[in-house]
Amino acid sequence: MSNRLDETLGTVGYDNLINGLYPPAEPFSVVIRKGSAETTYKRGTVLALSGGTAGDGKYVILGTAAASNETLTANCVLAEDVTVGTANDETAVAYRTGHFNSNALIMDDEHTFSAADKEALRGVGILISDAVEI
Repeated sequence: MSNRLDETLGTVGYDNLINGLYPPAEPFSVVIRKGSAETTYKRGTVLALSGGTAGDGKYVILGTAAASNETLTANCVLAEDVTVGTANDETAVAYRTGHFNSNALIMDDEHTFSAADKEALRGVGILISDAVEI
């Protein structure tokens, strides 16, 4: 059975993550590093890119402790929920650019979102600002 063209098929739920239309939110694929325990990362999680001489080019949640000779730099925002296991790295979709609500961003509970984190995100095309929840 087909649907009518004037029929409502669904609704959009707003989570207040996206705070503006410029720059546009551009999705891309990322590889999230496996962990010591299975973890579900929610949409809006800020991911840090592993770099430096010990870096592997994979992503971890912002606030993860860096290994020796590894740098973890805020780089993108997770676009959808993803569960990362202990056996394999997980491919996910994240936003490489966009304008996001700082109050909706998620990071490690022990991490304080710093000016350096915001500047690193701004450098890759991600703007952060406060928004009132609607």
